[in-house]
Amino acid sequence: MLYPIESKSRSLSFLDGSWDFVKGGKNLDLDIIKNEFHDARPMPVPSSYNDIYKDLREHFGWVYYRKEFYFHKTREDERIILRFDGVNQSAKVYLNGEFITEHEGGFLPFEIEISDKIQEENVLTLAVSNVINNSTLPVGIIKGREEDQDKNEPNFDFFNYTGIHRHVRIYTTPRSYIEDISLTNEIYDAKAVINYYLKVQGVEEDILIEIFDKDNKLVATGNKAKASLVIENPNLWDVKNPYLYKIRITYKEDIYYLDYGIRGVEVKGNQFLLNGKPFYFKGFGKHEDSIINGRGFNEVISHKDFALMKEMGANSFRTAHYPYAEETLRLADKLGFLVIDETTAVGLNGKFGGGANFKSDNVNIFDNEEGMAKRVFDHHKDVIRDLIARDKNYACVVMWSIANEPDSYSEGAYDYFKPLFDLAKKEDPQKRPTCLISVLAGDINLDVTRKLSDVICLNRYYGWYNDGPYLDKAMAAFRKELDNWKELGKPIIISEYGADAILGMRDYDDFPAMFSEDFQVLYYRENNKVIDQYPLVVGEHPWNFADFNTAQSIKRVNGNKKGLFSRDRQPKLAVGLFKERWTKMDDYIDKNKK
Repeated sequence: MLYPIESKSRSLSFLDGSWDFVKGGKNLDLDIIKNEFHDARPMPVPSSYNDIYKDLREHFGWVYYRKEFYFHKTREDERIILRFDGVNQSAKVYLNGEFITEHEGGFLPFEIEISDKIQEENVLTLAVSNVINNSTLPVGIIKGREEDQDKNEPNFDFFNYTGIHRHVRIYTTPRSYIEDISLTNEIYDAKAVINYYLKVQGVEEDILIEIFDKDNKLVATGNKAKASLVIENPNLWDVKNPYLYKIRITYKEDIYYLDYGIRGVEVKGNQFLLNGKPFYFKGFGKHEDSIINGRGFNEVISHKDFALMKEMGANSFRTAHYPYAEETLRLADKLGFLVIDETTAVGLNGKFGGGANFKSDNVNIFDNEEGMAKRVFDHHKDVIRDLIARDKNYACVVMWSIANEPDSYSEGAYDYFKPLFDLAKKEDPQKRPTCLISVLAGDINLDVTRKLSDVICLNRYYGWYNDGPYLDKAMAAFRKELDNWKELGKPIIISEYGADAILGMRDYDDFPAMFSEDFQVLYYRENNKVIDQYPLVVGEHPWNFADFNTAQSIKRVNGNKKGLFSRDRQPKLAVGLFKERWTKMDDYIDKNKK
């Protein structure tokens, strides 16, 4: 799926801003959709409605958005597309009173052609449900029968924010148009071969592919729908020099532009190679979460977060626990960050709970032959397809994460996850590495990630959830586990490790109290000592970049406080620890030679 742009042949407009909003109930109310909104109040788009009005904080069920807008056609033979970048969790869309489409899942775009439905004056209505259950991704808990569900109980450790979270746009194309392009590359000593496959709607003729460097110099050109182009002495994309070539695609009257970084990604032995050099991941697990906006996309917050990460010497992050706004990946491409791109499959737990909730219904998610388990399996496949379709051409994306902290130990786990790993490899033209984010919840020798993941990604909290606050004992257990993984010979990323710290809570004792900033620093210092001792550990992602909101719980004090920054981006002591560590640490490290 191509990112919407403006060009000589394409127009682009936004429907962001203030929409009319009505709070609904548990069941879909067609009367609200068909009639005038009574007692409507304004609601900003994009945003999470939960953080705007207090009575919506714990709302369960449907809400309704309405937007009146004008549209002036510039030509009669154009396609007009309505696109939603992300609506949580499910949406039904009505244009001028007519139902036109629906979508399940809140973190990926969906669109529909409205050329024959749009008028000069229009009313766009969305019915949005925030209901989560055992067949949604992310997963929610159902107590009793599904039809009796009357509240959301997330099986994940972040707040179930809901609403129109990302941009709403209308864009146009000619009738004969560029539908998609897939790009791969091969790197040789003094040249790069760019392989492309162009998908068009219409006869494959009048095609022109042009590749320009940063100085706008034409470096390669082709005139077929599928071909290979050679670039001599290419500038490779990496974290120090995120060099992007501009590709201009012309098909009949249609023109589309995209940026493309030439880079190589490979897992070899216990190393992760970027452009043939051993790479070390320094960065974060993150969330799309900020004060006031909730999970609603905020361009300013996004840029601020990148600036803070860059200042600390970070070079990577994981889109935990769902795909982020596409604008985030475009910025990562420009600034030089590697991204582990994750699906929405968080909370897929059979015999144990997820996150900090530990409320699993003990549903057998691996019985994918019937009922709810089959629905979640099929939806999981759809998410993988849609994620790769959206993000396949971004240089920053170097690995696909199939799921976060699932039950990957139980009988049936391999048969469930193997087809999903195979699907990711099949759908991705670049055949990137794949992984599963493993949680410590059983015999690690039974964890299917040993067989399926190209890179072992471990969420480990030795010294916090495990043996906290007794760090000597905890580090001994951490070393014992890494010794076990060492026999596998695959690279490891510590994809989560951390301790909660309340901003401003200090304890100057030699053995500082848990939840203090001082204990968080001590926790990381001791964990990092262990990490540095193992050549197969090729990355560290502290959890989390910033504090984030969660469901209310006695285990959470106004949200999760594991951030190195507070929710409003104020630094804690651990920021200094990692800034000193990462700015002195090269991005390319062969720990086997130490």
